[in-house]
Amino acid sequence: MNMPITILAATDATSHGLVASSTATDTEGSIVSLFIIAAAAAVAPLLASLTHKRVPDVVWLLILGVAVGPNALGFASLTEPISVFREVGMGMLFLIAGTEIDVQEVHGSAGKRSLATWLACFGIGLAVSWVAVAASGTTGVGYSTYIALAIALTSTALGTLLPILMEAGVMGTTIGKAVLVHGAIGELAPIVAMSLLLSARSPWLSFGVLMFFVLATIVAVAIPTRFVLRHPEIGRTILHGAQTSQKTLMRVVMVILTGLMALSAVLDLDMVLGAFAAGIIVRALAPGNFTMIEGELRTLGFSFLIPLFFVTSGMAISLSAVAAHPFLLVSLVGAILLVRGVPIVALERFHGTIERVGWSDATRIGLYGATGLPIIVAVTGLASSTGIIPTWLASLLVVAGALSVLLFPLLAFLLGRAVGKRG
Repeated sequence: MNMPITILAATDATSHGLVASSTATDTEGSIVSLFIIAAAAAVAPLLASLTHKRVPDVVWLLILGVAVGPNALGFASLTEPISVFREVGMGMLFLIAGTEIDVQEVHGSAGKRSLATWLACFGIGLAVSWVAVAASGTTGVGYSTYIALAIALTSTALGTLLPILMEAGVMGTTIGKAVLVHGAIGELAPIVAMSLLLSARSPWLSFGVLMFFVLATIVAVAIPTRFVLRHPEIGRTILHGAQTSQKTLMRVVMVILTGLMALSAVLDLDMVLGAFAAGIIVRALAPGNFTMIEGELRTLGFSFLIPLFFVTSGMAISLSAVAAHPFLLVSLVGAILLVRGVPIVALERFHGTIERVGWSDATRIGLYGATGLPIIVAVTGLASSTGIIPTWLASLLVVAGALSVLLFPLLAFLLGRAVGKRG
């Protein structure tokens, strides 16, 4: 995934006195920028605590990224070495998201209903995108633009929602279970759609390449797994080393992650797909040791790499675009709620993913389900780098995604508290 990259010119960097005159490969400039990004990542949770987490950590990471980036203070620049860190951070984010997928639940009736709802959301998203482009008077827009916009409007930020759901006390309830199913489909389906529909290849050729990726992934994982099963002493060595400074299990996980990201890159698929597949595979291969792996993954990912991904995403946001199109920004937030939230509310009220619920609970599920950001960042990065959508629109979509993370869970929480007081 290639996000819009803006590198500070030598004169701009020097004028701030903090970033040395550098090119994309200048080690000194990259290290200084990396320090600024790490400092922003350390400050974000403190700011989240000051706001009693009503403004989530991920939103603060984006805000601080905007502040320190080249479009504001210019303290840090997205150099080539940092871009590599950023890709690994993106990989860790979607690896962890992939580990949250319960394959059996996705294959079940709840998953099928959720998938049908996502397809309806995608159809509505295409219609809304077509109407919006037509109303703007823009001409010469290809179908890829409508597809990119529809994908951006139909995602669910499962990884971002998990701590929010825990704090709201809805995990294990009908609401929590329904949100988890919608979240699984809301991450998996957009990623597959990106690989199939936003490729430079024809859809049928993209499907063939995707099937080859699936087959190659199965073979690449199955052969080493069979080898370890035939030589149990290797498995025991890996498990024993997991408790030592060797951290052998985590090394194996990183081989799977980087290997599948590399495979997807070689096949010209988005690396998000490889990272997400790696998470599903890790969860499937280590059911007995997954709790230990999950803890170490979260420590590695959320301590630095994932915050770096969001800070650098904020650095790519154009403040001038946001300031120039405030009403469009509000419209995009409304479009996310309309395209993703309303169909979920209708499903939960009249049929139910887990079981049929009342209007208030259905609305809460819809608000949680419409909360999106990571996929929005991913799809806008891919679309803007290939010229499918302009960079200013990508900035607006990312900010709209951040506002969905800020507003929708808060509204769901307030609605739940109001219903509790009436009860």
